[in-house]
Amino acid sequence: MTTAFPQEIIQRMEKSGVVAGFSIEKVEHAVPLAKALLAGGINVIELTFRTPAALDALKAISSEVPEVLAGVGTILTPEQVQQVKEAGADFAVSPGMNPRVIKAAVELGVPFAPGISTPSDLEAAIELGCRFVKFFPAEAAGGVPYLRSMSAPYKHLGIQYFPLGGLNAENMVDYLKEPNVPTIGGSWIVKQDLVNAGDWDGITARAAEVCRIRDAS
Repeated sequence: MTTAFPQEIIQRMEKSGVVAGFSIEKVEHAVPLAKALLAGGINVIELTFRTPAALDALKAISSEVPEVLAGVGTILTPEQVQQVKEAGADFAVSPGMNPRVIKAAVELGVPFAPGISTPSDLEAAIELGCRFVKFFPAEAAGGVPYLRSMSAPYKHLGIQYFPLGGLNAENMVDYLKEPNVPTIGGSWIVKQDLVNAGDWDGITARAAEVCRIRDAS
């Protein structure tokens, strides 16, 4: 069994370098927010599945902003895998390592990255065919030094890591310099007060600044 996270998706994530993570409270914010991030240079998102508006927001982005690679985070049940697949998700991730969710993603053909933070988590994910995993919560777990140490015994397996949690403009480059980290997750990019105010230019400026830091590294 393999969770086949297609290499072309990982390559798109790597080219973006940063995946903008956020929640949507109002469906009408979804499309302008995605377009604002795209205008700033970020074309991969992780829309968290934590609000009543999340599913309709995903449908809107998938339909109206197809240039954006739309991932969904906080997938906790097999039923949610089915829901986001039908709504147009390009990939899905979770904060933890739930075998039932991984198996549902395999069966439904949804590219899926489970969350891991320990060698035991990682081995359980590997056992279920995962080779692309979310490292969460990255900074709280020990950051880059911890990731290097934890991942070392598995280097020969070619595991790739998608760190999220506590990352920011100051430490993002440290993660991106790691050879087994094709991309990172950034929840600091989308500020809720800018979204609430409809300040899409402000979101674009923040995305552009992240891309400037990425390109300067």
